[in-house]
Amino acid sequence: MKSLRSYIDYSLDKRATLLALFRGAVDACDADPYLMRAAKFHGEKVNRNCPVCKKLSLVELRYTFGDQLGQYSGRIKTPEELAAMECEFGEFRVYIVEVCRDCSWNHLCASFVLGDGVERKAPRRVRTLEDDDWVKG
Repeated sequence: MKSLRSYIDYSLDKRATLLALFRGAVDACDADPYLMRAAKFHGEKVNRNCPVCKKLSLVELRYTFGDQLGQYSGRIKTPEELAAMECEFGEFRVYIVEVCRDCSWNHLCASFVLGDGVERKAPRRVRTLEDDDWVKG
């Protein structure tokens, strides 16, 4: 990705969490049901084992957040979609979360900023099913 900047790697935090988990001090295998569902349907399989259960069921999710994304902030994107979004938006942050679909291990791996640096207004809000009165009532 051409515009990648402000990269933060959370591997030291992951290491500390795993040490605390193996000592019995914390319970880190407590993924939210929504995160587990996202991992099941949107996760991209990675070629490394889960650090807790050692199974090959680890996936990564890439969440995007930013004011310029408007109602699309907080969505999960693929690397290909992120590459396309680089030229479309001025600045947005990406969070990479790893999740084990077997033991519910989850941890933030990295975060970084993408975008071409040109400030834009958020896209116009598109009406969704949640906006309709019959869904609310």
